[in-house]
Amino acid sequence: MCSRRGKQWALAAVILTGASILVVRLSPAAEPAAPAANAEIRVGIQEGDIRGEDHRALQAAVDYVAGLGGGTVYIGPGRYHMRNALILRDNVRVVGVEGKTILAACDGVRVRLAADGDCNQRAITVADPSGFRIGDGVAIADSRSASGFTVTTATITAKLDANTFRISRPLYLDYLVSNEAAARLAFPLVGGWQVKNAAVEGLILEGNREKAQPLDGCRGGGIYLFECADVAIRKCTVCDYNGDGISFQVSQRVTVEDCLVKNNAGHGLHPGSGSQHAIVRHNRSIGNGHDGMFVCWRVRHGRFEDNTIQANKGTGISIGHKDADNLFRDNRITANDSAGITFRNESEAMGAHRNRFEKNVILDNGRAPSGASIVINGEHHDLVFHKNVIGYSKPLSGASTGVRASASAKGLKADENDFRNVTTRIEVATKRD
Repeated sequence: MCSRRGKQWALAAVILTGASILVVRLSPAAEPAAPAANAEIRVGIQEGDIRGEDHRALQAAVDYVAGLGGGTVYIGPGRYHMRNALILRDNVRVVGVEGKTILAACDGVRVRLAADGDCNQRAITVADPSGFRIGDGVAIADSRSASGFTVTTATITAKLDANTFRISRPLYLDYLVSNEAAARLAFPLVGGWQVKNAAVEGLILEGNREKAQPLDGCRGGGIYLFECADVAIRKCTVCDYNGDGISFQVSQRVTVEDCLVKNNAGHGLHPGSGSQHAIVRHNRSIGNGHDGMFVCWRVRHGRFEDNTIQANKGTGISIGHKDADNLFRDNRITANDSAGITFRNESEAMGAHRNRFEKNVILDNGRAPSGASIVINGEHHDLVFHKNVIGYSKPLSGASTGVRASASAKGLKADENDFRNVTTRIEVATKRD
């Protein structure tokens, strides 16, 4: 039974001209609670809450804030030396001083294994341990499992004996001495594995391409995400990494915006492996060693807008295996060594269906005089090209084609495009019996 003091409402019945009126008096609403203040930590070389000049100081700050439930880590200006990735954590935002906070990769090391690395083993035995330290990021492979998801990446967590190190993850496969198995000091500069609600902003990532060991985009990148959700990468520069600039795999709702990826050995931007609902906009992918943007397997429902993809050694945008229902709009795809856009050769079941390209500028791509600005190989259905500028800024001496499509590309729609200096606007191959 409520006390008189605790009673906050009253009911009164009043008889007025035969009508009964119910009057309810409510107490004033309580003031809304102030939003919780999230943790903030500052890291610096000479000043800050945590001081240091390498990945250990940065990681200590991120882990501390994550342990408090989330917040922001501010990294001061200067050059931080990395022997492992700065590993993102749930609900933590990492913010550098734009143009002044630099994460720089150390020189790489490659050492052969002295004993086979067995599948699910959490240790490696190397012939020469002198190049490794506890806390290093390493990649383990052999000649038969040398790339993609067959490579194991991990952190060295302990030294068990003179030549044996414990690692943070089990080996994915058997890596055999007879197949030239080796461990490499190789890692992303910023990485996230099974992370959600995180962000990284305002960093310059220097990959030390000439001296670092290679790590391809399935397992690494200057910035790399694996099985992440709701992660944002903003206003970062990734240059000279011995692999892809920015790669995210098996990740949902990733945002990459206002970034520069330049002169990396692999692809510039690499969304892949079932990543859906990505937003990739206002970025520049320039002078990378392979494709400017490699849209890998099962990338769907993405928006790729207002990106500059220029002077890359491969194609501008490569798309293929089950990459469906994406929108590419207002991009500038120019001066890439191969075609501006290439659809890889896939069967109908694996085709990149229902992708839409609108208001893009696709000019001066491909060195061969008989090349095409857009090449559609394989069985890709219901592609739309609408209001794009396609071709070359100047006349070529030989034949040139705007869009070259296979006979299996059903439902191709190309309307209101501005074709420039091409001898054939749309060329569809004749179907062979």
